[in-house]
Amino acid sequence: MIKADLKLINGQIYNTFTQSFSKKEVAIVDGNFFQIADELPNDFYFENIVDLNGAYVIPGLIDSHMHIESSMATPTNFSQAAIAFGTTTIIADAHEIANTNGLQGLKDFMNQPSLIDTFFAIPSSVPSTTPELETTGGHIGLKEVRELLTDPRIICLGEAMNFNGITSEPDSLIRQIIALCQQQRPRMPLEGHVPAISGEDLAKFMYAGISSDHTQQTPASIQEKIENGMFIQLQKKSIDQDNIAAIVANRFFDYAALVTDDTMADDLRHGQLNMIIKLAVACGLPIQWAIYMATYTPARRMHLADRGMIAPGRIADFVILDDLDQFSIQNVYKRGVPVDQLAIPPHKGFDKSYYHSIHVPERSAADFQVRLSANVNQVTANVIQISTKGTFTKAVKKRLPVHHGLVDWQSAGLALLAVQERYGKSGQMTLALVAGAIKQPGAIATTWAHDHHNLMVMGTDPEAMAIAYRQIAAQQGGYLVVKDDRVLANVPLPIAGIISDEPIACLGEKLQAVRKAMQQLGYENSNEIMSLSTLSLLVSPAIKVSDKGIFDVKSQRQIPLLEETGEP
Repeated sequence: MIKADLKLINGQIYNTFTQSFSKKEVAIVDGNFFQIADELPNDFYFENIVDLNGAYVIPGLIDSHMHIESSMATPTNFSQAAIAFGTTTIIADAHEIANTNGLQGLKDFMNQPSLIDTFFAIPSSVPSTTPELETTGGHIGLKEVRELLTDPRIICLGEAMNFNGITSEPDSLIRQIIALCQQQRPRMPLEGHVPAISGEDLAKFMYAGISSDHTQQTPASIQEKIENGMFIQLQKKSIDQDNIAAIVANRFFDYAALVTDDTMADDLRHGQLNMIIKLAVACGLPIQWAIYMATYTPARRMHLADRGMIAPGRIADFVILDDLDQFSIQNVYKRGVPVDQLAIPPHKGFDKSYYHSIHVPERSAADFQVRLSANVNQVTANVIQISTKGTFTKAVKKRLPVHHGLVDWQSAGLALLAVQERYGKSGQMTLALVAGAIKQPGAIATTWAHDHHNLMVMGTDPEAMAIAYRQIAAQQGGYLVVKDDRVLANVPLPIAGIISDEPIACLGEKLQAVRKAMQQLGYENSNEIMSLSTLSLLVSPAIKVSDKGIFDVKSQRQIPLLEETGEP
């Protein structure tokens, strides 16, 4: 007699290898699937029997490229929200906490308890470029990578971003990190950040060892990258009818996975990877293949042979769906235990030092002006043009008037962007001008600024910018919006300036208020939060800002704010 934990009957069970459902009975022993059959034999003793009444059963969802910090939540609070939506395994690239707090920050983050199985990537780009281009609180070099490679929770190299370092500098730190990983863990996946890169540049990325990309895709980029052997991770901004049609027409199901990359706290109240599945299906991906690309494909990519399918010997993580077409979740099981019976063990959270990480000089409205020492009446400015969809920007030039030594950027409908070094190292602040951003009087401030997470303020009113700056510094980080002299919405992020310890429901409500306040100021983007926060991401095309200057992303050449002056 075999003693089993659980028996599932009258369910439509997903078969990974036929991508189809059929009525089966399932036996679970010691948290693993034991047998799947039309009818289980009589030599079992079952402690529990669940009658599914025709419901559908699929493997637990696996998110193979994501950043917990993008939810602005602790790993514990994130897991409690995500598991309810069917996600039972994640591979987290925690390079945000590594940028703010280095190796120790990453270790403390990894040690937080979680309801879901959390594997980690080695943060390959801390900083995302070099210390000469941006200031961070931490640094991950060869010594740190060597130590992380000994941790069994580390299963891949996180997204390698440094374009010049990968393609043109054989002795760069990122190339040395890649070589060390290939030497120590030769089968370990090496993840990439390969936006709008093709031809010879793509070949250089892949020749260096990078074998995946999760950035914004087109049908042409999907075709080129997969045909060259690159694995594609499709996040929300890459999921549209054209891209899904390219996947289906070429039967690229084995060479792509569905991922979240970033899930904001307000979105996490309503879904996680399940929402990506539903979007892909709405764009034309057959549901059986969507399940395949959110379970088996990511498991195989990450060499997680113990999960991703309902089969003997695999971990009994599974999701019960009332309605397949609507992907309506009835219940989620982790290792054969229903989610409502899971509990987080007592834990101490983060050390007090994480709550005191913002060290910036005082600033007044006078600091948020563009001044000229020369007696001129016009100036040409290099301006960052943002788009209404995605995070890409482009460089444009604007001719601006100068009055009494002050550049009049307001009359041109521009916003001023300031990036202040926050780690108490240099105190340096860079000013930039942005087009297509906020249009009403006010300001937005945040320390959730990819990837260096320095203090960033954008505004159309210097007085409002000063108020926002002082408030964000006083509360040790966050995301807030100021209109006139009043804070309209505020999300404190006191842990390393990027994380809150509030539950997702509360955190998400506050972030939603910030998003709406940004819209009130005229910010237009499909994801306002991410659009603003990646204006500081020096590896995302095409022109971005750090505390050390304005930079062309591809060449990493510094761009002056002002180019030339007019006659006095």
